[in-house]
Amino acid sequence: MSQAPADAPSGAKPLATIRKRADFLACNKARRQPMPGFVLLVRERHDGDDAMRLGITVTKKIGGAVVRNRMKRRFRALARAILPNGGFPGADHVLIGREGGIERDFALLSQELEKALRKLRRTA
Repeated sequence: MSQAPADAPSGAKPLATIRKRADFLACNKARRQPMPGFVLLVRERHDGDDAMRLGITVTKKIGGAVVRNRMKRRFRALARAILPNGGFPGADHVLIGREGGIERDFALLSQELEKALRKLRRTA
C-alpha cells in the first residue's frame, strides 16, 4: 500500500500511473495544451473513478537516457505538487517533454503547468 508523499495535501490521493500504451494513445486524441517546456494532454475517463492518473513521455529526440530520466523526475515532482489541487478529477494527465524543458527553471515549469490547467479548464 502506497502512502501520499509528505508534501501532498492531506486527504489527497496519490497520483496513479498510466502504464498501458492504449491509455497513452487515447490521451493523444484528447484535449492538449502546448507550453514551451512540455505538452499537457488531459482526457476525461468517465469511468466513475475520481482518481487522477499521470503519464510522462520523453522521446530520444530530447537527449540520452540521463537527460530523459532527469526530465521525467522533474515532471513527477511537478505533478505531485500541482495536480492534486489543480488537476481534473477522474482524468488522465500526460506530460510530453519538449526540447527546452530540461533547461527551464522549475518555478517556471510550475507556472506553465498551472497556466495550462487553467486554459484547459476554460475550454472544458
